[in-house]
Amino acid sequence: MKYFEAKKARIEIIPMIDIMFFLLVFFIMVTLHMIPDAGITSRLPTSSTAQSMPKPQITLGVDKSGAIHIDNKVLSPQQLTAVLKSKPNTDDLQVTIAGEQNVSLQQLMTVMDACRVAGVTKIGLAAQAATGSGS
Repeated sequence: MKYFEAKKARIEIIPMIDIMFFLLVFFIMVTLHMIPDAGITSRLPTSSTAQSMPKPQITLGVDKSGAIHIDNKVLSPQQLTAVLKSKPNTDDLQVTIAGEQNVSLQQLMTVMDACRVAGVTKIGLAAQAATGSGS
């Protein structure tokens, strides 16, 4: 007569744990792709009229010695021109130059000239918004 005995309902928790781990890994991977690529740490100059721009496709760092940093590599202006020329469709390529506070104007112009020789026309300069009220 065991045929008519009511069985206890069981909640299987193992598949639910598997699904939760899958979701956790999925959200971690998505979050990692949302973090912007990091370059060299630099103290950007401040500007009271700094504006937010769309995310650049390439960010260049220029330190006070004039070295150009891209993807954890140090390049000369000629090497930078070669790297940019190798990119497809340089007319639509957006480059942002993040120079430190003590970088000279001549060093920035050298980097901009190297970008222009490669055919890049959309060049921006990175700056931090000024925090104080300018009087």
